[in-house]
Amino acid sequence: MFAGGAHMNSSGFRAVPVGDAHVFNAALRKTYPVVSHGEGIYLYDTDGNRYIDACGGAMVVNIGHGVREIADAMAAQIGRVAFAHRGQFTNEPLARLAALVAEMAPGDLDVFFPVSGGSEAVETAIKLAHKYHRDRGRPEKRRVVARWQSYHGNTLGALSATGFSVRRAQYASMLLDFPHIAPVYCYRCPFGRRYPECEVACATDLERVIRQEGAHTISAFIAEPLVAAAGGAPVPPPEYFGIIRDICTRHDVLMIADEVVTGFGRTGRTFGIQHWDVVPDLMVVAKGMSGGYAPLAGVIASRQVVETIREASGLFSHGFTYGGNPVAATAGVAVLEYLRTHRLVERAAEMGTYLHERLRTLAAHPSVGDVRGLGLLAGIELVRDQATRVPFDPALGYGLAVVEEAMTRGLIVYPGSGTVDGVAGDHILLAPPFVITRDEIDLVVRLLDETLAATEAKHLRA
Repeated sequence: MFAGGAHMNSSGFRAVPVGDAHVFNAALRKTYPVVSHGEGIYLYDTDGNRYIDACGGAMVVNIGHGVREIADAMAAQIGRVAFAHRGQFTNEPLARLAALVAEMAPGDLDVFFPVSGGSEAVETAIKLAHKYHRDRGRPEKRRVVARWQSYHGNTLGALSATGFSVRRAQYASMLLDFPHIAPVYCYRCPFGRRYPECEVACATDLERVIRQEGAHTISAFIAEPLVAAAGGAPVPPPEYFGIIRDICTRHDVLMIADEVVTGFGRTGRTFGIQHWDVVPDLMVVAKGMSGGYAPLAGVIASRQVVETIREASGLFSHGFTYGGNPVAATAGVAVLEYLRTHRLVERAAEMGTYLHERLRTLAAHPSVGDVRGLGLLAGIELVRDQATRVPFDPALGYGLAVVEEAMTRGLIVYPGSGTVDGVAGDHILLAPPFVITRDEIDLVVRLLDETLAATEAKHLRA
C-alpha cells in the first residue's frame, strides 16, 4: 500500500525538493512530499508512494483524479483562447456553465456570477447583498450575521463573517463589525439542552441577534449547511433552516447558503441546503464545481435579487481578473456534465451511507467522541474522555498527530482544530472522491483504525 521513501523524515514528510526553497508555504517549518500524479481516489509522489486521498485535498475532488475527458476539454479550449477579460468579452464556456448551474440550482436561483475561489465568492455575496439593499433605497443594511464555529474564507470580508477564533485572532483589528450567533452543535449544545426539547434555540438565536443589532442594519445571514473545517460536519436539526429562512424573510434579510464545501453532490444531494427543503437568496459555490481541475467558484443569485439591481442602478461594480475565465469555465462544464452522466451525486449518497456505517465502528476507540456528517462528508470529533467529552489540550495538537500518523500509512485525512470553542477541540474530516468503492471505504476505515490505535498509544494514558 505505502512504500516508505528513503527521503521521508520522522514526521512522514519528504525533505524540501530542489527548487522548492523559493516557495512561500504557510507552514514554514514543514516539508511535504512532492506530488507526481493522481488517478481515481489515489495520489502518487515522486518517490513512488501511493496515498488514498480520503479528503479530496480540501474537500475539493469529487469526480476523482486524472479524468482524461476533463483534461482534453481544457486543452482544446486553451488551443482556441485561454483568456479574454469579462469587461471586454463574454465566452461560450461561461454561458454553458451558467446555464448548467442554473438548471441544477433550487428554486429561482438561476443567475451566476463567476470568480476563482471560495473566499472571492463569499466576498462577492457580501457585496451583492449590500448592493441589493442599496439599490432598494436601504444603504444602511450592510452588515452580515454569521455563526460562531464557522469558516467562510481568508480574505478580510470572508474572515469577518468567519466565526473561527483561531483564524480571526491575528487579524481581528482589521475585520468588519459582523455579528455572530450560536453554532449548530448538538454534540455540545451551546445552550446546554437536548433536541427536541431545545426548541432549536441555535436557530432562534438569529431572531435575538437581528433584533438586538437592529434589522435596519442587517443585509444578510450566511451559513454553511454543514460546517466543515471549523466544525467537523455537525448536522443541523430538521427544522433548523426552515426557522432561519422564516426569520430572514420577516426581517428583510437575505439568506446566503455557503455551499463551497457541500455544493455539487458532496452530501448526497446536489446542494447541501436541499436536505432541508429551503431555498436561499444567494448561494456561494466553489470546490466541487470544477472538482479541482481549475480554480473556479461563484455566486448563484435569485432572479429577484438580480432584477432589482438591473432595474435600479443596472451595475454591480465588482469582479476579479480571472472570473469567467474560459478555461476554468470549460473545466466546470466538463466536471458537471461528468457528474451528471455518471450519476455521481446519487453515488455519493449511496457510498456515504456505507461510509458512515463503517465509521461508526471506530467509536470503540477511546479518543472518538462523535461521528457525524452527510453523504461523503464525514467528521470525527476527537476527545480525551468519551464519557465527559473533555477535549484534548490544544497544545498537544492531537488532531494533527492523527493526520500525520495516517499519512505515514498512505491515508490523507483533513485536520480540524478549535472545534469546541474556536481554541480547544480536535476533529478530522473525510471527503473522498465520489468514485470511491465499498472495498476502498473498507481500506480507509481499516487504516484509520490503525492510525487511531497508534496515536492513542502515543498520547493517551491509562
